[in-house]
Amino acid sequence: MEASFGPTFSTVAAGAKGSTHRRTPSSSSTLTYSPRDDDDMPPIGTPRRSDSAISIRSLHSESNMSLRSTFSLHEEEEDTEPQVFAEQPSVKLCCQLCCNVFKDPVITTCGHTFCRRCALSSDKCPVDTAKLTVVVNNIAVAEQIGELFIHCKYGCRATPASAAAGGGAVAAAGAGVAAPGAATVAVPTVTTVAGKPGAYEVDPLGCPFTIKLTSRMEHEVSCDYRPVRCPNNPSCPPLLTKHLEAHLKECEHIKCPHSKYGCTFIGNQDTYETHLEVCKFEGLKEFLQQTDDRFHEMQLTLSQKDQDIAFLRSMLGKLSEKLDQLEKNLELKFDVLDENQSKLSEDLMEFRRDASMLNDELSHINARLNMGILGSYDPQQIFKCKGTFVGHQGPVWCLCVYSTGDLLFSGSSDKTIKVWDTCTTYKCQKTLEGHDGIVLALCIQGNRLYSGSADCTIIVWDIQTLQKVNTIRAHDNPVCTLVSSHNMLFSGSLKAIKVWDIVGTELKLKKELTGLNHWVRALVASQNHLYSGSYQTIKIWDIRSLDCVHVLQTSGGSVYSIAVTNHHIVCGTYENLIHVWDIDTKEQVRTLTGHVGTVYALAVISTPDQTKVFSASYDRSLRVWSMDNMICTQTLLRHQGSVTALAVSRGRLFSGAVDSTVKVWTC
Repeated sequence: MEASFGPTFSTVAAGAKGSTHRRTPSSSSTLTYSPRDDDDMPPIGTPRRSDSAISIRSLHSESNMSLRSTFSLHEEEEDTEPQVFAEQPSVKLCCQLCCNVFKDPVITTCGHTFCRRCALSSDKCPVDTAKLTVVVNNIAVAEQIGELFIHCKYGCRATPASAAAGGGAVAAAGAGVAAPGAATVAVPTVTTVAGKPGAYEVDPLGCPFTIKLTSRMEHEVSCDYRPVRCPNNPSCPPLLTKHLEAHLKECEHIKCPHSKYGCTFIGNQDTYETHLEVCKFEGLKEFLQQTDDRFHEMQLTLSQKDQDIAFLRSMLGKLSEKLDQLEKNLELKFDVLDENQSKLSEDLMEFRRDASMLNDELSHINARLNMGILGSYDPQQIFKCKGTFVGHQGPVWCLCVYSTGDLLFSGSSDKTIKVWDTCTTYKCQKTLEGHDGIVLALCIQGNRLYSGSADCTIIVWDIQTLQKVNTIRAHDNPVCTLVSSHNMLFSGSLKAIKVWDIVGTELKLKKELTGLNHWVRALVASQNHLYSGSYQTIKIWDIRSLDCVHVLQTSGGSVYSIAVTNHHIVCGTYENLIHVWDIDTKEQVRTLTGHVGTVYALAVISTPDQTKVFSASYDRSLRVWSMDNMICTQTLLRHQGSVTALAVSRGRLFSGAVDSTVKVWTC
């Protein structure tokens, strides 16, 4: 099958290809074109036309640039310069995607050559359907295209058909200016402009030269047929470069060279010479020239100063950046220094606190020895840490013991409640999840566990199945404490205590106790009374009538913890103090000191022989107090954070702390 590339081709007979410029003869010979090397190229389905010309897209207008830039098209622009080839290019120099002469030819991964834009805008190769990816520029093909001869653009004009249809591009600049002595010869040729076939043809009145594509710009800049404007008056008709000199001799719009200084003369060459003899500015031209030179020098100096100022500003900006960086580094070092200093201060304070506690302990021991009460230091009565429950991911805030099943419940900032076996496995049996806030309070009534949280709810859990059975929106603020008695549940929050009747798994609000001045963080039920602690106040309520029957005033800030023994009411306060009242007379009998932090929790272990009260504090310690003589008999130091919760069961003491652990103490 014969390969074909467009219609029959007629062109002007060309001269020797070795020259850069060649003059086109006034007569032309017709050459019928058939593609060269037909067997080497696959057929390209371009329909034949009946006319005698074929249009091929332009390569690039700036032919005096390097080969790379000469044949590279901008992504955003398309060449609109007229290009009329002197002879038909080889089909090998035509892109099989756009069927025109290559523009910026590139080799793709399939090994074929295409225009760069065609390769980037097409997905598959038309030959083997492979995916197109540009690999490298085809410099050899670009050089061959650069050797093709084209007509000077000032020797081209728009075809009548193109002009009648509205063109598509502006006609060549020199097409409308007649060149004296030029013969009118119709020369059909190969043309293209902006990718529109047949837009241009050779103008017999224009430039007669054909030039290599690479030398196009060099020729057209100096072409005698290049259109120019009269330098004296833009209103003069368009001129060709070769006619400019003759026009200037006849031009009636020549201005005086001193017009910029105010001279208004306009005339022809003859009157111009006469005017210079009488022009008042002519005698001052040396002075005016010196003034212009001086002004130009000042402008150059000013420009140089502007550059210097810009350079200094740039340097100032860099110095400012360096200064900012140095300041940041210095601040960072100061922060590290402050952090280290703060850490050292904390360590020193902790050391002093421990030393103070040891001194107090020694003082108590000496006092006991002086009083002759040695039995209190029987090794059988010293509490020791026997183990640690680890598993919470945040501080432990509350503890509760279910003695029937030897289970310990712990509530934490990680919003969970862990169930610990304290008898056999000593492991976590289950983790109860359901709260959306910190678990602050735990309480057991029968086989139900009640938990209060910072999410303002109380959740009811079945201890046998360890499943959640009910959730109650209890308060508008966090539930800080819970206690049960007489089949009722008491919950403490901000300035309020709510009393709930326990009906199966339901809680029915019975009454709200008011008249409280601050957060209720401590509630204890003993016999027929409820004890509540708030700011510097302990209120005693009759559980049956739910009336306040007594108020104990105290000092040391908010009451954080309360414990009731057979003979005493004990409370721990924000300001490190433990106050003791006689339960019958309601008279304060002692204030216990020794802690150096808020007393968060109190617990009681009573035996027929003696009663011990345990206190837990922000200072990371637990203290054991003998209620017989109100003396601290032991200080327990094992936790690495504030001790926040206590619980007792079968002679054992459990302590929860901010270090996320629960420790077990036995005597």
